[in-house]
Amino acid sequence: MATAAAAPAHANPITMATAGGNSGVGGDGSGNERRDQGERLPMPSRNPLPLSASQEAQVREVFNARVRERCSDEIKAFADCARNRTFSIPFACRALSHAMNNCMLAHATPEEHDRAREDWFAARMTRARERERKERRKIEQEKFHREWWGLPERDPDLTRRELEKLKRPERIGGAVRRTREEQQQQPQAQDQNSRTEPR
Repeated sequence: MATAAAAPAHANPITMATAGGNSGVGGDGSGNERRDQGERLPMPSRNPLPLSASQEAQVREVFNARVRERCSDEIKAFADCARNRTFSIPFACRALSHAMNNCMLAHATPEEHDRAREDWFAARMTRARERERKERRKIEQEKFHREWWGLPERDPDLTRRELEKLKRPERIGGAVRRTREEQQQQPQAQDQNSRTEPR
């Protein structure tokens, strides 16, 4: 199969859609999707924020999905041409392959990557709910497993600490993003501590 042209140095690599695969990113248009979009959060800062390696990988996934969505017609046309073909793909689908690659290269820009980063930050609430749902499901399954096999119950303090951990804000760049109320309370606490220190 004809491979996509190499992306420019400032753009992230884009995975080519397979024949017959899903070229869009959007979802199923359900009420849950609209609810998640209604709870989108703004960027915490207009300045670039350092992210961990896993978080940067998630941003790249959003970026690649946005580019594939914009070039969904070109990707579908190439996939339809490549279906039921093997060695003749580079010759029969060359024009469609060039059109798909040119479209993806045209949209793989730093501005598009910045918009993907904004989308990633806006979906923090959705990720927090998904993380909490998975953790609670894990605790329920472990409880059922212990009851089924007659194992001793889990330490309730350990369960309580894990549930409290779910309420912590998501770490960004190795630091916890504090709420505005916590940021306002921190200088007040420092001022009170300075007053109570013996001279």
